[in-house]
Amino acid sequence: MNHAQKYPAFAICGYSGSGKTTLILELIRLLSGRGLRVGVVKHDAHGLNVDREGKDSDRFFRAGADVTLQASDELFLRARPRTGVGLKEILDLVCPFYDIVLLEGNKSTPWLDKVWLKKDDGEACPDEVSHVLRVLGRGDDRPAAVKAILDEWLPKVWLEPPLYAGILIGGKSSRMGQPKQLLNLGGGTCVEHLVATVRPFVQETVLLGRGPVPESLASTVRLPDVPDQQGPLAGMRAAVRWQPEASWLFLACDLPLVHARAIEWLLAHRAPGVWAVLPRQTPGGRVEPLFAYYDVRARRLLESCQQPRAVAEHEKTLTPVLPPTLAAAWTNVNTPADLNALNAPRA
Repeated sequence: MNHAQKYPAFAICGYSGSGKTTLILELIRLLSGRGLRVGVVKHDAHGLNVDREGKDSDRFFRAGADVTLQASDELFLRARPRTGVGLKEILDLVCPFYDIVLLEGNKSTPWLDKVWLKKDDGEACPDEVSHVLRVLGRGDDRPAAVKAILDEWLPKVWLEPPLYAGILIGGKSSRMGQPKQLLNLGGGTCVEHLVATVRPFVQETVLLGRGPVPESLASTVRLPDVPDQQGPLAGMRAAVRWQPEASWLFLACDLPLVHARAIEWLLAHRAPGVWAVLPRQTPGGRVEPLFAYYDVRARRLLESCQQPRAVAEHEKTLTPVLPPTLAAAWTNVNTPADLNALNAPRA
């Protein structure tokens, strides 16, 4: 996967004086107005002037340190170039915090999708500049043209990260009295049902935890819980550390009623600006974090929260109310009584 696909990074290119900054400012307003978090990476071949000589921060930098400035409403990092740290590494650092990153310049970067702005009508886009989606002159409505490109481009790039499924099997199942992933559903175990149901939607399914599994799943990838965490987060963090560039569908192992239509409904909420989808059974009710979708950008949320449902508090998380026709798919089986009720003949 190239980095242009890995993250939504889009370049605005052209010679000096072509109007790059003016266009980017307008795009920031348009995209931010849609609720998207926008980052900008600017390339300047003439060097940077971002601090005031004599200020403590400038003195720290000139003494040899990289400096981070933190205020109540902004954060600034001033660092020196490092060997082996190029644009790809910068995007790896920056992009996970944003819905889209606009780059000013970087016309020579072959893997970046971009537009070229003509400084005057007689100018042509240089032949060596690749991945140019459109050349725009002074007379074009540049903001409208690029917005139209991004309206089609961004949803496609947003879904480029691979989707994995993680099924949590590390719980103690103390109330059930037996491992819940091994509950017999009359045609297989609960975990076998889940693996088969999610298979058409994901690139790979992973079992999270050290619980026992049926022989049929012996070859399925298994990850032990991380040692520094208890509960579901131990498995979820193991997953996002193992595949940090993937989006994840996480499921508890005690969801015997999960079906394809429920997964389709959940994944239909994926869109630019959505970092996680944690459904609710009722308006204002508790969220369901263990049959939920976590975008690749949610990795840092999972690393910093105290429990999975806390991800619902983030501004980029959707918490849609479950349709009554699908709500049963989120039903857990915690006790023998729950299992008996599930298996009881319907009147």
